[in-house]
Amino acid sequence: MKKLLYLVHRLPFPPNKGDKISSNNMLNYFSTRWRVHLGTFVDDPDDWQYVNVVKEKCEDSCIVDLPKSKRVTGSLAGLLTGQALSLSYYGNTELQEWVRSSIERECPDAVLVFSGVMGRFVKGLLPAHVPVVFDAEDVDSEKWRSYAKAKHWPVSWLYQREADKLLAYEREMAASTHVSIFVSQEEAALFKQLAPESADKIHYRTQGVDSAYFDSQLPFENPYQPGQKVLVFTGAMDYWPNVEAVKWFCEHVLQSVLAREPDFLFCIVGMKPTDEVLQLDKLPGVRVTGGVPDVRPYLQHALAACLPLQIARGIQNKALEAMSMMLPVLATQDALLGIVDYPDVLSVVADDADTMIAAASQLLAQPRQMNTAGRACVLEHYNWDTNLRRMEDYLINDEGVR
Repeated sequence: MKKLLYLVHRLPFPPNKGDKISSNNMLNYFSTRWRVHLGTFVDDPDDWQYVNVVKEKCEDSCIVDLPKSKRVTGSLAGLLTGQALSLSYYGNTELQEWVRSSIERECPDAVLVFSGVMGRFVKGLLPAHVPVVFDAEDVDSEKWRSYAKAKHWPVSWLYQREADKLLAYEREMAASTHVSIFVSQEEAALFKQLAPESADKIHYRTQGVDSAYFDSQLPFENPYQPGQKVLVFTGAMDYWPNVEAVKWFCEHVLQSVLAREPDFLFCIVGMKPTDEVLQLDKLPGVRVTGGVPDVRPYLQHALAACLPLQIARGIQNKALEAMSMMLPVLATQDALLGIVDYPDVLSVVADDADTMIAAASQLLAQPRQMNTAGRACVLEHYNWDTNLRRMEDYLINDEGVR
């Protein structure tokens, strides 16, 4: 079996948030076909309990603690050195030395870099014939640019600085690696515009969904009160775009919908809710669950998934999981970006409050609809093995550099 050096910015387990869903499925796929040497960080103390689960899938690994205090020290270092703050945050001599010795000792056949910040660890260390695939997921610099537009000075200045610094780094990564892969055609097209010098090496894949797991035919106990008419939002609730999405809904949509449907419930399901999110639980018609063992019951017994994201990059796993569960989706256009058009899918786009109020009221006024076309779309277009075989093609390089 070929040897793969796999560098990931966050422990690829458990698959409980967008990037970890992707990185975990990649580890599952490649560990059955390659001898995987994994370098990664643990940025959540709760994840240390899962380290052995990850190690069992690898021939070798280096798993390094990334304490929260590094956010402050790393940011200060980045400001002093002129680096992007994200790069300073992930700077680590232990992992750097492990990568260096692994390359010298193992001579990997290919390298998979998941998230641009990990590319720094292989810079200048590999022979030219070794394929390096940069899986960027989305254009991270544009996320920070969006944040800058939504914030006031001086935070807006800091986020704009991060966007500019990260874009320069992303372009450098694209130029120095064999292939850059983004999570959708739209993200790839955007990056081609931002990095035209590397346009011929920029490609895209798509997300995958474990459709056997997210299956509405499985029996789940109803987690809601009898008679409640539920729109559900799922996601990590310490992630700023998710926080802003549910706050926007509660500020601009909730009361109008509740006035029309007194049994309406907006259920916010996701781990680590911030104080702002926890405060929403005090509002009539809102429930904040925090982390739950299984999101599927909350999807199965809701009337629709409600995804009012104001800022979104790439393909939203929460939308695909809802579709796989045959759940209708009410969302902003950004929340559905990158998902293929498919006949008869029950997806309603609402980018302003009035449209979302009307659409939500209509969904709540009728029995739960089965989004069979949504699941068919997932089965046809969002299979992990099919998508990752395409990525594997870029890692296999038996005849020299592509």
